[in-house]
Amino acid sequence: MNISMSESNQSTNFIITINNISNELLANGPIIIFIFGIVGNCLNVFVLGQKTLRTNPSSVFFMVSSLAGIFVIISGLISRMMAGYNADLTLTVGWICKIRNFVLYSSRTVVLWMILSATIDRWLSSSIDVHRRQLSNMKNVRRCIIVIIVYAIVINTPYFYCYEANLSGTLRGCYGSTYACRIATDLIYAIGTVQIPLVLMIVFGLLIIRNVHRMQQRIRHNVNAASINTTHHSRATTLGNTSKRKMNQQLLKMLSLQITLLFLFACPHSIQKVYSSFGPSLPPQSVQYAIETLIFNIFTLLSFISSGMPFYIYTLAGGSLFRKAVVDLIKTTARRLLCCSCS
Repeated sequence: MNISMSESNQSTNFIITINNISNELLANGPIIIFIFGIVGNCLNVFVLGQKTLRTNPSSVFFMVSSLAGIFVIISGLISRMMAGYNADLTLTVGWICKIRNFVLYSSRTVVLWMILSATIDRWLSSSIDVHRRQLSNMKNVRRCIIVIIVYAIVINTPYFYCYEANLSGTLRGCYGSTYACRIATDLIYAIGTVQIPLVLMIVFGLLIIRNVHRMQQRIRHNVNAASINTTHHSRATTLGNTSKRKMNQQLLKMLSLQITLLFLFACPHSIQKVYSSFGPSLPPQSVQYAIETLIFNIFTLLSFISSGMPFYIYTLAGGSLFRKAVVDLIKTTARRLLCCSCS
């Protein structure tokens, strides 16, 4: 009798500890991610919108992805921060629940598919086939952006029908109202938003590596076959090609690091959501329910980190290309502020 009571008390204490950790994560984690995410994505939009970068198709995809990332962080993290203080209206007001999740998951779809588009653009621009390289242009970029936005809106429309507030027995009070709705929306998110673009990013990433290898072989062959005497015009052309190639290499580094971190941060959240739908219903006061809630909250915050980290990735991996653009932006902003203060 005493042993069973002791075990029960230990379980209760463990559940309380796990729930306290979850509450601390919800109270503090979203605030940090929100600040760094908003600042980083806004800086990305300003930096990538500069003249030196906005004419590059991949930079435009990165910029639109950062814009969508702002919507992800605002729509997703404000409610998470309020949940930490038991003031999350999405859990109790039906229309807020529907709009919040539609905007959140549509924006997240745009983020991932824009990165995929940047990957495909890098594959096209690194190809030795001139016709494929010609497909990397601003006209196709605009078409691609429109198609992705329409796709994101269409596949996430079920959130308006399926999601309801004031639910019990689910990981969140704002969730799919029926079992079929939970399965449908979680599969849409896991497959249509996360898994398909991530798998295609890996595929096209490998194709880029193959293109780069072929291009290096071709360059070595051309250098060996070239004449020792070069004209001034050919030197200028060579310098121009070298500068363009350097930009492409730095963009490729930015892209590669972002794909890796997206896979690590976004993938677990999508898998967890599907598991929570297919898995058995657990009593809210059980140890397993507390553990699954903690894991769900950790993976959710990681997915938001993936939407707030691009600026810091680009600063780290973008080399002189991106850092110079950041410095130019700071100088331009400082000059404008000085002019305004003087006038």
